[in-house]
Parts: sequence; structure tokens; C-alpha cells
Amino acid sequence: MAEPSAKHVGERPEPLADERVDVPIVVSDVVFEGRVWSIRRDAFEFGGDTIVREYTDHTGAVGVLAIDDDDRVFLIKQYRHPVRMRDWEIPAGLLDVDGEHPLDAAKRELAEEADLEASEWAVLTDLATSPGGSDERIRVYLARGLSATVAAFAREAEEADMETRWVPLDECVDAVLERRIHNAPLAIAVLAAATARARGWASLGAADAPWPGRPVEPSELVEPSEPAPR
Repeated sequence: MAEPSAKHVGERPEPLADERVDVPIVVSDVVFEGRVWSIRRDAFEFGGDTIVREYTDHTGAVGVLAIDDDDRVFLIKQYRHPVRMRDWEIPAGLLDVDGEHPLDAAKRELAEEADLEASEWAVLTDLATSPGGSDERIRVYLARGLSATVAAFAREAEEADMETRWVPLDECVDAVLERRIHNAPLAIAVLAAATARARGWASLGAADAPWPGRPVEPSELVEPSEPAPR
């Protein structure tokens, strides 16, 4: 059996946190451009080698866990074609408006998908949905002090068929733990909210808190100068 390394013996570890790594990008190219997001191929230097990876080039998104004074969460049920399911979700949307702050995007999505506005906003959690195959990152806000918008929003496509429901937070947690709901932002959001509530909401972040894991801006991507190696 191998001896434990020195850093695991008698040393206090740093707080658990993901680490940002800026690797040298040799070539970055969009190999498929879709209607909503694309597939990007990067060649980058890592560990003395040039490595090529393809991944979903995503705009990033925001989600909103809207919770009322009775600890009920506003949920949406709509059809999602890739998984062939009508799944339960929280209001959410893409960061696809140039220059729009994530908090403004969250407020817009809450109004458009729930006909609600909120007087209290805080950051609940940040997540990367599939780090091995997508650069999608989602910031989930907690919205409280809810009230109805002046007018209802006209919905189309999958959203025209939406079902909505107010569900107690504890019931949402049960549905996650019993594997009855599968949407990742919803599952993470309700578990985070239940834990935050148990801690007196002390873990919430300011609504305008920095987002270190934010989606990469287009200006940060490297324009291709030669075909990427395969």
C-alpha cells in the first residue's frame, strides 16, 4: 500500500474549490454552427502535449428559484425534445442578449416564464452542467418578495404548452431524492435552497456577486489561424 503523500499528513487543506486554469490555445474553431449553440474544436497545450477536444460552445444561462412566503417554489413543466420528456424545471433562459447582466436576464426570465417579479434577489448557486463536453455555466438566483407582473407574457413553441405549479420546497427535495425529477438546475437549486434555509440563508451571495465561472466572452476565444489537428 502506498504511503500517503506529505500534503495529506499534518497539513490543513485549502477550502474545497474549483481552480481556474488558463491553458495556451493553439487553435480554436467552430466546426458546427447550430441555431442555438455550436460545436467548437480547441487544440491546446497541456502537460507538454497538444490536446484536441470538441465541446458544445454554449452562451451560458441563468435560472431562478422563486420561493414565496409559504416556502413554496414556482415550477414549470414543459416538453424537452432531446430527452423526450415533459420535465419539471425552474424558470431559466440563455444569456443570449449582448451586454445583458445575468441578474437582468434572470428578472426577464422570471417575468416571461412565470409572470412574476421579485423585490429580493440573491445568488443561490453556480453550476457547470457537463464540464467534460460543454462550457455551459448556469447561475441560479433565489427570488423572494414575489408579486404578479402587470401583464401576462405571450408564450410560443414549447412554452405555449407549459404547466405551472407551486410546490413546497420540502416536497421538491423529496422528488429529487426519490429520483422522480431529473432536471439538473432544478435538483441542484432545491437542494441548495433547503440547505441554505437550514443555515439561516447565510450562504446566499449578493445579487451582483462576481461570477468567476462565467461563460467565456466571444472576445476571449482564439480565432483560427490554421486547421486544428485531429
